[in-house]
Amino acid sequence: MNIYDKRNISMMMDLYELTMANGYFLSENEDTRVAFDVFYRKNPDGGGFSIFAGLEQIVEYLQGMHFEKEDIDYLRSLNQFDDKFLEYLSDFRFTGDVYAYPEGTIMYPGEPIVTVVAPLVQAQLVETEILAQVNHQSLIATKAQRIVRSAKGRAVSDFGARRAHNNDAAIYGARAAFIGGVKGTATVSAGQYFDIPVGGTMAHSFIMFYQDELTAFRKFASIYPNNCILLVDTYDVLKQGVPHAIQVFKEMREKGIGSSNYGIRIDSGDLGYLTQKSRQMLDEAGFTDAKIVISNSLDEYTIKSILDQGGQVDSFGVGERLITSRSEPVFGAVFKLCAVEENGKFSPRIKISDSVEKITNPGLKDVYRIYDRQGHAIADLITGHGEDVDVERSYRFVDPIEPWKVREFSDCTKKSLQQKVIENGRLIRTLPAVKDIQKYVREQLDNEIWPEEQRFENPHRHYVDMSPKYYEMKMDMLANAGQVHK
Repeated sequence: MNIYDKRNISMMMDLYELTMANGYFLSENEDTRVAFDVFYRKNPDGGGFSIFAGLEQIVEYLQGMHFEKEDIDYLRSLNQFDDKFLEYLSDFRFTGDVYAYPEGTIMYPGEPIVTVVAPLVQAQLVETEILAQVNHQSLIATKAQRIVRSAKGRAVSDFGARRAHNNDAAIYGARAAFIGGVKGTATVSAGQYFDIPVGGTMAHSFIMFYQDELTAFRKFASIYPNNCILLVDTYDVLKQGVPHAIQVFKEMREKGIGSSNYGIRIDSGDLGYLTQKSRQMLDEAGFTDAKIVISNSLDEYTIKSILDQGGQVDSFGVGERLITSRSEPVFGAVFKLCAVEENGKFSPRIKISDSVEKITNPGLKDVYRIYDRQGHAIADLITGHGEDVDVERSYRFVDPIEPWKVREFSDCTKKSLQQKVIENGRLIRTLPAVKDIQKYVREQLDNEIWPEEQRFENPHRHYVDMSPKYYEMKMDMLANAGQVHK
């Protein structure tokens, strides 16, 4: 379901996109095709990889992009745009091509994860919304995967909506978190839109409404006997909450309701200690199947700490530190011009900088993932578009970080990472459901990506290499960049 159907977000752009587009429209051929790459410069939280998310929303945005009469009227009121340009916008439709990694692909810094090839004005106008989707959803998906890994096979659910930055951040954050591996979400609209499992039971207010905790527990158990997770920290976890829960569980057992249908949730206090004591109390009462769920400002570090302390936890509800990626809330993907069509061919463009990481990779490119015979991804390879690459035989490549070293692939296989998704403004392939995207992430991490790259501390660097021909072209451009020709 496209939640954009009832609203138009085409104006979600920076003003400079419009001023540049107006300038191009007045002084250049607006049909000249250009290419822009979306890439990012570093993995969040010092991690070894990131997860690409947000492609479905990019496609929805591009296919529905248009300007309403009130949009044109507003732009006219700014007194910055030519009437002919505004007339052009009034009939605007995106007619370009988009190449992208499949959503859920494990990705690395410097790679062109999305490439837009479109007429000049069109390509310039789509920057902000594309980056907004990539930056937000890729960040949350990557954070979610870190949290899921820290849970060591225990279920993780998204509890973050009320702490998200706004409604869209909650909904799309839940989508991205599911892609990253969480079991489900508490956000009902995300469940409705994306077919994500939803879950949730009670808050402290339900218990506080009644005169005593035991009465509240009994009320809840009578209404939800098959999903009876009782929140036990409203008053005192070990002296009241858990004993009252055990009393209700005994009453449920007498009615023939099995203990696999119920459990407790703890939302405050020393979670490592409290879960150990609660587990002991539940087991001694004969409820070894009763679940223990914890929440309260969790992330990968607190989860790891709780488990390292011997915490007895069956599942985690993770909120603000997931939905906002609190530890590193900026992903940093950028949208940079890489080529301009001249005389029927794309001529490469490069941006240089005193900061090496800000120097762009010029031209139209292909990106391959290189695998050894066991199916492990040993590197990614950037080449010029259409360049012939045979990694089954000995193939020399260049590591741009250590270009002086002679290195080669041999007896390997390769997979092209970018796929054409939109052609002439039309979607040309079926986009996967979010459950299939989550499965794709899991398969890559289980079967392709080295465990050393998945470490939280000092992960192994995944090599993003270049073909010799492409590397030499980039070096030639750097040597000649900025020269003034008289």
